[in-house]
Amino acid sequence: MSDISFISAILVVIVAFFAGLEGILDQFNIHQPLVACTLIGLVTGNLEAGVMLGGSLQMIALAWANIGAAVAPDAALASVASAIIMIKGGNFSNEGIAVATATAIPLAVAGLFLTMIVRTISVGLVHTADHAAKEGNIAKVERTHLIALVLQGLRIAIPAAALLAIPAHTVQETLGLMPDWLNGGMQIGGGMVVAVGYAMVINMMATREVWPFFALGFALAAVNQLTLIALGTIGVAMALIYLNLSKKGDAGGGAASGSGDPIGDILEDY
Repeated sequence: MSDISFISAILVVIVAFFAGLEGILDQFNIHQPLVACTLIGLVTGNLEAGVMLGGSLQMIALAWANIGAAVAPDAALASVASAIIMIKGGNFSNEGIAVATATAIPLAVAGLFLTMIVRTISVGLVHTADHAAKEGNIAKVERTHLIALVLQGLRIAIPAAALLAIPAHTVQETLGLMPDWLNGGMQIGGGMVVAVGYAMVINMMATREVWPFFALGFALAAVNQLTLIALGTIGVAMALIYLNLSKKGDAGGGAASGSGDPIGDILEDY
């Protein structure tokens, strides 16, 4: 794999910048692994590898959420940096994607340090905006907010540019120095982290009403003849049936005793 071209490198930095912005704005989800990795794969001519890496990382990032004062690992830095490492390493096989997935975890944790730095600086910017608001200087308030947003974008763009500056052969040699036991361990660890991330999501959603759908989906997923499109169609059909039953339960004669949740009402009887 040769070095990324100058135009592609510029586009990657732009994607990284917007991924950093989206980590705060959360409007178009560019910071999500599936989107960020796909875009980087697209601008570097490795779309398929980008989609595969993004899909693997997205299963982990599903459980990453800011709760109260607890800040989740940085999905934007993990997505951008791991995609650059994979592309410059030139290994787009399942092995290369697994290694990049495992590499994303420490990168996401490292991103927390950059997040803390930017947010600490933003505290001062907030005070500046408060003083400007007291003075009635709306233009200064807007500039202060824009500066804070730019810092969030640079939080991802600068590390991305630093990775792009490293020659591709250096990345390949570094990855090549990894012993087989470490390579295999990272692949196993990456697969386990994906499973743990998905389990955390299930744990947050787990209710008596949801478990029947999970069990049914788990059983259907084992049928080899069913494609992802077929499974998605079955899921949509089940959701529509559930919603229609809920509406009829609310509008029918048993609405007074019903909760609007048909499965919940059935389970309550037991």
